[in-house]
Amino acid sequence: MNRKDLFGLIKQRKSFLCVGLDPDPKRIPEHLGTGPAAVYRFNQTIIDATRDLCVAYKPNTAFYEAMGEEGWQVLRATLEYIGDDHLKIADAKRGDIGNTSRMYASTFFENLSADAVTVAPYMGEDSVKPFLDFEGKWVILLALTSNQGSNDFQFTAQEDGQALYAKVMQRAQTWASPDELMFVCGATHPEKFRELRQLAPDSFFLVPGIGAQGGDLEAVARHGMNDHCGLLVNSSRGIIYAGSDEEFGTAAREAAAKLQRQMVSALATYLP
Repeated sequence: MNRKDLFGLIKQRKSFLCVGLDPDPKRIPEHLGTGPAAVYRFNQTIIDATRDLCVAYKPNTAFYEAMGEEGWQVLRATLEYIGDDHLKIADAKRGDIGNTSRMYASTFFENLSADAVTVAPYMGEDSVKPFLDFEGKWVILLALTSNQGSNDFQFTAQEDGQALYAKVMQRAQTWASPDELMFVCGATHPEKFRELRQLAPDSFFLVPGIGAQGGDLEAVARHGMNDHCGLLVNSSRGIIYAGSDEEFGTAAREAAAKLQRQMVSALATYLP
């Protein structure tokens, strides 16, 4: 899915919502049973309940890898169940020397059906470039993350006075165009979104931290939206665990719909 198609989907659904599929087996409703099969049924219900309200899904691969071989099968089946009418993001946060990164990229782009993968930039250009060799796929580079530990390194001033996250964003844009490269920018730093948009005017941002982490959707939209929206706002726990009984799918839909209604307003207000 290219940038034009993604923006078209955003306009069609009046949404820039990404639903994070992070299924903790301990939180799967009892009536679904246990084990990987229950996780897959859980994912199916969440997808069915939210499909028309979002433009992307983001399985965090750790939740599937923890289940061993069957977990990989659930991840593959989940991506296939989503289909081709949503951006499918493998939240894997990979990144290593070139030949290893090439194998990671092949895993998610060829062996699985992901459209995008999150990548850690710490090892530099040669660790990111192999992910960019796959036509029609996206790299989503960690820039300013939503967790508390982002303060440990990402704000560190460089020799020119710039924060590390700013240096990452500027340098990475010399490796790829906004048609191939997005950035992870956490909603828990709403005061930074004006600067982030100035650093990468044309790029899409994947924005975690809305919902359970308390991020401010309105502030993100006000300062972060560009002329093709440029935002994919993710909510994981706030949607998939909105309910815990047999009606969890209905609760998930209500939580997603609440965010989507806010996005309708944001698009009408802030989209140039």
